[in-house]
Amino acid sequence: MQQNRVKFVHYTPHFLRSFQKLPAGIQALARLKDELFCGDSFDPRLHTHKLKGELSGFWSYSVNYAYRVLFRFLRDEEVIYYDIGTHEIYR
Repeated sequence: MQQNRVKFVHYTPHFLRSFQKLPAGIQALARLKDELFCGDSFDPRLHTHKLKGELSGFWSYSVNYAYRVLFRFLRDEEVIYYDIGTHEIYR
């Protein structure tokens, strides 16, 4: 599923709680990466990739080296964000 533009982003309550717990600098960077993601969900700077194993069906993109956004494509131009954090979000 190679999408380019994302017009609708839904947020789970868990994602919103996790986002609020992040340091202010990471929150600001995450907002910038979200804008980049909505413009082109496969921009190489995001390192967007499909997950395997128990998280099959989920995708992830990088906020920075340590932080990731866990999401799913719902349909064309629409995603849902499930979590944000370090690699711990994969557990």
